[in-house]
Amino acid sequence: MIPPAGTLYRPRQAPSARKVWMLFAGLFIAIYFCSLFTPPLLDDVDAAHAEAAQYIANTGDWVTPKIDGIRYIEKPPLPYWAVAILYRVTGVENAFTTHLPNALAILGLTWLCWQWAGLAWGPRAGMYAGLAMLTSVGPFLFTRFIIPESYLAFFMMLALYLLITGLEMNRPLRFYGMYAAVALALLTKGLIAPVFFCGAAIPYLLLTGQWRRWKALKPITGTLLFLAIGAPWHILCGLANPDQGHPVGNHPTLGNVHGFFYFYFINEHVLRFLGLRYPHDYNKMPALWYWLGHIAWLFPWSLFLPAAAAVAWKTRRRWMKYMRQDAGQTVEFYLDNALREDVASYVVGLKFRVRSVWLLSLFTAFTLLFFSISTNQEYYTFPVWPAIFILIAGVLADIEERRPGISGEPALSTAWLSSAQGLFAVVGVFSAAALAWGLWDSRHLPYVSDIGTLLAHRAVGDYTLSMSHLFDLTGPSFAALRLPAALAAVALLLGPAVGWVLRLRGKHMASTISIALTMMVFLIAAHIAFARFEPMLSSKQVADTIMKDGTPNDEFIIYGDQSSGSSVIFYTHQFFHWKPALLVLPRCSQDGEGSTLLWGSCYPDAPHIFLTPAQLSAMWGTGPRKWLFAEEPDTEKAEQVLGKRLYHVRSVADKELWTDRPLP
Repeated sequence: MIPPAGTLYRPRQAPSARKVWMLFAGLFIAIYFCSLFTPPLLDDVDAAHAEAAQYIANTGDWVTPKIDGIRYIEKPPLPYWAVAILYRVTGVENAFTTHLPNALAILGLTWLCWQWAGLAWGPRAGMYAGLAMLTSVGPFLFTRFIIPESYLAFFMMLALYLLITGLEMNRPLRFYGMYAAVALALLTKGLIAPVFFCGAAIPYLLLTGQWRRWKALKPITGTLLFLAIGAPWHILCGLANPDQGHPVGNHPTLGNVHGFFYFYFINEHVLRFLGLRYPHDYNKMPALWYWLGHIAWLFPWSLFLPAAAAVAWKTRRRWMKYMRQDAGQTVEFYLDNALREDVASYVVGLKFRVRSVWLLSLFTAFTLLFFSISTNQEYYTFPVWPAIFILIAGVLADIEERRPGISGEPALSTAWLSSAQGLFAVVGVFSAAALAWGLWDSRHLPYVSDIGTLLAHRAVGDYTLSMSHLFDLTGPSFAALRLPAALAAVALLLGPAVGWVLRLRGKHMASTISIALTMMVFLIAAHIAFARFEPMLSSKQVADTIMKDGTPNDEFIIYGDQSSGSSVIFYTHQFFHWKPALLVLPRCSQDGEGSTLLWGSCYPDAPHIFLTPAQLSAMWGTGPRKWLFAEEPDTEKAEQVLGKRLYHVRSVADKELWTDRPLP
């Protein structure tokens, strides 16, 4: 059994688990739970993935999800399953039930960070790791819509935790949980799950010498369990989606191959990694932004990364000595630590701490290097953020408690923490000043509910990065953001300054907790601002208009791909009795060329939802009423095709809704 890290160096302030979790619960409710209600589902990936869950819940087809009537197997199904189960249990399909699993994954990661850091470094470190998980910028930003990264991070961290505790505590049954966690991660994000796990676990076992205990890892029965959980869906999906499509244009690689196994394993894994996926829809972030971006995603706890790096450098020569399986069994080691109260307990605790550092560092390094080579987006490295939080929390707690480190001396001076806190105060002052300037600049402007009319459309990065719309902010847009901007300005001006004063006075725990409380207020303000962007990010208002003025017999058409108006499709599906929306793609042949639904559209049973502009013009004004939706820059294209035959219904931000005949 691993003795708690605080056994030999009991901190003067060690909050009880009950008090810590009361703090965690308050932060979780304020930051994550309360934000589940607004805004409605967003266009693009959020509502599109919700459509897949909606289809599963309403049809009972748990093997082949569909979006707008088209097969959609780009990603594994576990995130869709989780949401579909909630849809079925609650009978409600809205933003709350859709995003709840993401929030629960963050809560699970908070528990893992608290548990792991607490075992390795003591209760203070456990509290700090949980606070970092709950109050950092990245996890908050990238749980606003359905992406699988929070699920993946939870399962990967759980698998690593079960690996190390199973070995150190001699709990062989935990290895079965490890295999199950990796299998669930496989069903969450695909083959990168076992690749990332092995990329950390194999070097770890070799470095520690614990590869000699390979039989204890249950490799045969554990692998069978992994396959029993992870393989059935892949097999069933392959059988349900065989090679029966027609060629995709003149693409030399795909040819006639449209079956699940090629599409999923080769196109969506191998070719995506190489940047050769067809159709091409992912870019690669600039290397500098890829690496420096983590300062933002881990903020404000990234302020302590220099201290963590300094500790690692200071103790670099002694890490391997306590890493090996026989560490602590030599005469030399006992002579080094003979004056300790309980050498045996100290050795066990020290080995667990050192091995935690190695395992978490190997996992972080392998994943970061992998995505630095592959195509990537900002949130792809989400799975390593909890590992980094645990490492930061351990260093932070050691410095605050002046606990002797691996070298026998206190890790670093508390001046490192005061400097980081001072930098946070400076960042807070400048940020508050920028927000105050925006408020002053918009002081005479009226409040405008549709913030989209006040934004610039700078198309930074051609909107391929998930946060590109932040660059569209203008001074006048603050007229719609006065409340959240003022709230954030006050929090950033006062919180970091108070924390710095507390740090200088030696109130280290209070200072660190103040960081979390400051971020709580800031993230609440950020969510209020995010909800104000609803007209820009979601098209639910358009869906409400159609359901108010239309009939179920009408037809809904998007000028562009389904991602442009996916929230309209989601909210109107039941109204239209699951009739698919039609998509107008200028480069479209009948196989859906140019659409994210290209692969599924090649199957013989795919509905004919793709139109050319000429086909749209021919059908416009005939048969049932048509509703046409477009967002910039497709609005101009639609107007060029249909001209005066368009009857304008509503404008929302940069989106337009028309019909083909006057409304009653």
